[in-house]
Amino acid sequence: MSPIDTLQKSSQALAALLPPLLLAEASRVAATVAQGLHGRRRQGPGDAFWQFRRYQLGDSLRDIDWRRSARFGPLFVREREWEAAQTVWLWCDGSPSMEYRSDRALPSKKERAQVLTVALAILLLEGGERVGLLGAGHSAMSGKNVTAALAETLAAGPALPEPGRVAPPSRHAQAVLIGDFLDPPEVFASRLHRLNSFDLSGHILQVLDPAEESLPFRGRVRFEGMEGEGETLIERSEDVREAYLARLADHRQRLRETARHMGWTFDVHHTATSPASALLNLHAALSGPSRRVG
Repeated sequence: MSPIDTLQKSSQALAALLPPLLLAEASRVAATVAQGLHGRRRQGPGDAFWQFRRYQLGDSLRDIDWRRSARFGPLFVREREWEAAQTVWLWCDGSPSMEYRSDRALPSKKERAQVLTVALAILLLEGGERVGLLGAGHSAMSGKNVTAALAETLAAGPALPEPGRVAPPSRHAQAVLIGDFLDPPEVFASRLHRLNSFDLSGHILQVLDPAEESLPFRGRVRFEGMEGEGETLIERSEDVREAYLARLADHRQRLRETARHMGWTFDVHHTATSPASALLNLHAALSGPSRRVG
C-alpha cells in the first residue's frame, strides 16, 4: 500500500469516528445542563384542541386526523395549544474561519459550535420539540434517533448554506444560529432580514477563540486569512491591539443592535469557557417568551 493510500485510509477511519465522538461530547454537555433543568411542564390529555398542521416525518401516527386527511388529501395532524410553535431550526457555521484555534489544548470554533448545536438538539428533543438543521433540506423531526443524524450531517456532511438562503419547510418557528459572525454587519443584517421574512425569530450565539477576543500576541506576527483574505504582516502586534479591540467591540455592538431591532437575542461564547453555560443560556432563551417585534 502506497503512502497516499495509507493516508487516505487513515483519513477515512478518522472521518468515520467524528459523528460518534461529536454525539458523545454533546450528550455529556447536555446531561450536565439537564441536571439543572426541571423540564417543560406538560398539560394533561384534556387540553383544548388548537389547530391542524401537515404531517411531518417523526410525528406519531395516533395524532393524525384521518377524517380531515381523507377529505383534503394530505395527512393532517391535530395539535393542542401547548404543542404549537415547538419547531426549532438550528444552524451551525461551517465556514473555513471556524477551523481556527489559538492553542492545541482548545477546541476549534467549529468543534465547539457543533457540540453546542447537537447538545441543544438533545435537550429540545427530550423536551418534545421538533428540531431541524436550517438549510439541510429536511423537515424538522422529533424523537431520540434524530440526534445521531444531526451529528452525522454536521461532522461528515458539507457546510450548511448561509442562513436565509433557503426557506425552512415550516414557518412561525424559532431559530438558533451559532457561528463566529465575522462577516460585515451589513451581511449579517441582510441574513436576518431574510430569516424574518420566513416568520422566524431566534437567538444568535457568536463563538470566538480567546485570542480573537484579546489579541494577546507580541512582536512580529503574520496573520493569514482563512477565507481568502490574504496575509498581513504586523511588525509589532501589540501596537495594533487597542485599535483591533475597538474595532471588534464596534463590530459586535452593531451585530447586537441589529439582532435586538429584529427581535433576536445575541450572546457571546469563548471556546476557553465551559460549553454548558452557553447551552444553558440558549435553552433559557428558547424557553422564554418570544421577542419578535415584527
